[in-house]
Amino acid sequence: MKILVTGGAGYIGSHVNRILAKAGHEVVVLDNLSTGKREMVLAGKLVVGDLADQNFVSNLFEKERFEAVLHFAGSIIVPESVKEPIKYYKNNTQNALDLIHTCQKFNVRKFIFSSTAAVYGISQSLHDGCSETSPLNPISPYGRSKLMTEWMLEDMAVANPDFKYVALRYFNVAGAAVDGKLGQCSSFSTHLIKMTCEAALGKRKSMTVFGHDYPTHDGTCIRDYIHVEDLAQAHLDALNYLNRGGTSTVVNCGYGHGTSVKEIVSIVRKVSGVNFKVELGPRRDGDSPNIIAQSQKIKNLLAWVPRHDNLELIIKTALEWERNL
Repeated sequence: MKILVTGGAGYIGSHVNRILAKAGHEVVVLDNLSTGKREMVLAGKLVVGDLADQNFVSNLFEKERFEAVLHFAGSIIVPESVKEPIKYYKNNTQNALDLIHTCQKFNVRKFIFSSTAAVYGISQSLHDGCSETSPLNPISPYGRSKLMTEWMLEDMAVANPDFKYVALRYFNVAGAAVDGKLGQCSSFSTHLIKMTCEAALGKRKSMTVFGHDYPTHDGTCIRDYIHVEDLAQAHLDALNYLNRGGTSTVVNCGYGHGTSVKEIVSIVRKVSGVNFKVELGPRRDGDSPNIIAQSQKIKNLLAWVPRHDNLELIIKTALEWERNL
């Protein structure tokens, strides 16, 4: 297929772009390089441009005649979204609306969307985790901006029966390509494992634990960490699912078990052999105490089989990438 990957020069998009190309698809990456890096596009063709430029995007669709769109371009920093909500509604929701509209104009019928577990808000159950039918109550503009896009896709699919989508709700993405060729390189990253690896390698003087009085077993936030290559595979599986005639759906992308911030710090110290400095800070705006996935649906519906469900492996790949960055 000929596929448009928006934001394909970023952390997750670049891994997905690579796996799509390996599967034989022709990929065009659209990225404004505001956070992505040109050298992260290891396959396909990079087109530098902005989704907000509707004429530019329409001309690209006219020229390339895409058969599917995978949409990653967006802003992702939760505390920033609390302080700058308009930026998030413009960059995440408005740009997604325009992109969906362009798909309609050019008869692109398959759409894979990069959503987030932030749509759930504060999880009601620490042990059972969030299922795709759990209540949706995002507590940040970031989560709301993504949920609005899910709603738009749902409405689009109802109004246009030939249009099919899969929205993948990411839990906490981490790690780097096992072969060391791709990883997280944004200077704006707030990913816990990346920042902790930076501290272990001396790239920062310390790392900060934001909030240590949450209602969890050790007072710090609990997250479901998923290796970026397993997440990339989920996107290919989602596309294959639609190509088999699958109906529009939403799936969680996580392993189904959680790890606290303090536990991550301990594992990074173990893997790196460095007892780096850790500081305690206040809670951050928009952070939920715990977010864990129920992941049965993605395994059953998309035939997704994770291969890297091992935190020491995830952290080892992140450390090696960070060391060579």
